[in-house]
Amino acid sequence: MSIRNSAIRRLAGETAVYGMSTILARVLNFLLVPLYTRVLTDQAAYGVVAEFMAYIAVLQVVLVMGLETGSFRYASLAEQKNDKTAAGRVFSTSLATVTALAGLFFTVVILLRFPIVGKLGYADSPQSIVYVAGILFLDSITAILFARLRYEHKAFRFALFKTIKICCELGFNLLFFLWAPRYLSANPGAFLGRFITAIPDYNYVLFSIFISCIVAFLLFLPDLVRRSSFVIDRKLWPKLMMYSLPLMIAGLPGILNDFSDRILFRFLIPEDVSWRAQMGIYQAGIKLAVLINLCIQMFRYAAEPFFFGQSGSKDAPQTYARVLDYFTAFSMLVYLGILLYMDLFSLILGENYREGIVVVPVMALAYVFLGIYFNISIWFKLSGKTGNAVLITTAGLGVTLLINVLFMPRFGYMAAAWGHLASYLSMTVLCALMGRRQYPIPYNWMRVGFYLVAGTGLYAFSLLFAHLPLIPKLAINTGIMLIYLAAWAGVAGFYGKLRKLLLRQ
Repeated sequence: MSIRNSAIRRLAGETAVYGMSTILARVLNFLLVPLYTRVLTDQAAYGVVAEFMAYIAVLQVVLVMGLETGSFRYASLAEQKNDKTAAGRVFSTSLATVTALAGLFFTVVILLRFPIVGKLGYADSPQSIVYVAGILFLDSITAILFARLRYEHKAFRFALFKTIKICCELGFNLLFFLWAPRYLSANPGAFLGRFITAIPDYNYVLFSIFISCIVAFLLFLPDLVRRSSFVIDRKLWPKLMMYSLPLMIAGLPGILNDFSDRILFRFLIPEDVSWRAQMGIYQAGIKLAVLINLCIQMFRYAAEPFFFGQSGSKDAPQTYARVLDYFTAFSMLVYLGILLYMDLFSLILGENYREGIVVVPVMALAYVFLGIYFNISIWFKLSGKTGNAVLITTAGLGVTLLINVLFMPRFGYMAAAWGHLASYLSMTVLCALMGRRQYPIPYNWMRVGFYLVAGTGLYAFSLLFAHLPLIPKLAINTGIMLIYLAAWAGVAGFYGKLRKLLLRQ
């Protein structure tokens, strides 16, 4: 029991460190949302940003090829044999493979940039696709480098590099949006004018991200040179790819599940409605549910190497079960925190985008189920049965596409939100049923269900007071939060432990 508790404490500690950079990233993105939704008053401009970010997210899964998780798997196997040299070869092989594919992709896109932007409807801005290609090239390489830091438990260095990257992105966004228009208007022939125009548009965002990716790569450059990081182990490579490619194939439906709605806006929104404006409003609304996704992301950075590291312990199944309990309880706490104080969070958005807050309750709950799915999906990663992931994520994608195709033409972005919820819920149920047969883990589903019902039920109860003035409503909602905390403490056995402690004294 003490070993298991120590392992969980280590996970919690690393989650906190990873979370520092992740929280900062999300906070800074929060700071950028008011900037974007006020400077880019045209909702369509923000919609273009969302569209390009969807392309980046989908294509990066392809370019990384599942080698982040594959590297963890084979590096862990090598370390169990006390072969640290072999563990290093795993990451160098992964890095060389990703660099070759990403480099080829970058070259092809640069050569075909004019036909590509013409097909997408952005012929007047060919540099946009150059920035996207550059972001994908650099982010794919650094994805493996960040994975190596996670594997080596260098959480602080990971957080530092992530923080520098995010601060650069924030800094250049502020510089371009607040200073560049005046500077370029006064200096038409300036060098900066080759990259962005004097009128703020989506290229300001893309160029800022591209520069921050360059900075992140440069941070790793000394280590790359020192480690000879691009050496391929020819015997290892087929095994590594055989394990990783199914994860990529599985990850592709998963990421399409996350971003296909933003791609489908172009095709499913009626012609008399601006699909870019619809997507811009939707994207702004999603940003308010970002704290749930934050919990998932910061947890995932630490959990994946933790789960693999615990796989050899006899107490591993019980540990995984306890982790799910804690994760669900905390996620529903964040869920309530977002929804009960929505009146305050909504002020982040510019007035033209505030109608998008209607998607927040649905998307926040969807993200909770996504986090639960991530927890329980560990069974096919540990067992090596990664092909099962393809079935699960494809089923989830099918649900998303079905709901979007049927309902998006009529209900717009609300259909996209409900599509996410239905999809993540179906993936969670399917994964749990398959895992119970193939890799049994004693999850306490009654307890998990209690947290879900308690959180959603208390939010529904809070709607009875939605008509009240702001201050009384916030006071009541704070009381509702305390009720949830009390219920969590009761279910977790806090009161029993406290009673035993008092009796000892």
